[in-house]
Amino acid sequence: MEGQQPEPYYMTEKSIRLRKSSVAVKFVTNTTKESKRNLLERLQRLNFDLQEKEIFTSLSAARSLLEQKQHRPLLLVEHSALEDFTGIDTSEPNAVVVGLAPDHFDYQTLNKAFRMILEGAPLIAIHKARYYKRKDGLALGPGPFVTGLEYAADCKATVVGKPERTFFTQALSDLGCSPSEAVMIGDDARDDVGGAQNAGMLGILVRTGKYRKGDESKINPPPHLTCDNFPDAVEYIMKNLL
Repeated sequence: MEGQQPEPYYMTEKSIRLRKSSVAVKFVTNTTKESKRNLLERLQRLNFDLQEKEIFTSLSAARSLLEQKQHRPLLLVEHSALEDFTGIDTSEPNAVVVGLAPDHFDYQTLNKAFRMILEGAPLIAIHKARYYKRKDGLALGPGPFVTGLEYAADCKATVVGKPERTFFTQALSDLGCSPSEAVMIGDDARDDVGGAQNAGMLGILVRTGKYRKGDESKINPPPHLTCDNFPDAVEYIMKNLL
């Protein structure tokens, strides 16, 4: 999305078409780089017409789990994302939460997390994406660092973001529809499309953003459909699924 102004404007027009057809729209994201408020402001600057309640992030899912379990987390997230954890007690942490945090992925911090896990602290991954798209190209996501902690501490992380089934069902819960009535459009074959389809939704893969040639063959079942871009996916939905 960053650095590609024309496409968001076109995507906005298509989102408006969906709304006019009475289709409920939800923007779901694994981003842990920024708070929901900052993400909303950035999308609105790109002329997206949306409200905060239409955004569901993996940070939201992580906070829900922390509150449910009453954990005091060591938060390995970017400073810009800390706003979404306001009010959560982080004194004397007893859980490790890992998001995308390049500034924290140093030996000293990861070793502290490792020792906490060895002493019984649960490891919570906001998501385990292998990589993501930046302006300068693809970059390592939090997945490799979570996997490193799992390997070192001989444990299994609890994952709350995409592609987990609970992430998608939580996102759908306030739309009043079942997974069988929902369609996911995304550029990540595993996390977006594969996760959605495992939750009972239809998945449409788009060849934009982080998509790489051949991604559609990396999941089973394959995507319901692969399109060149978001507008083509919307056109398909309008003509074939409504």
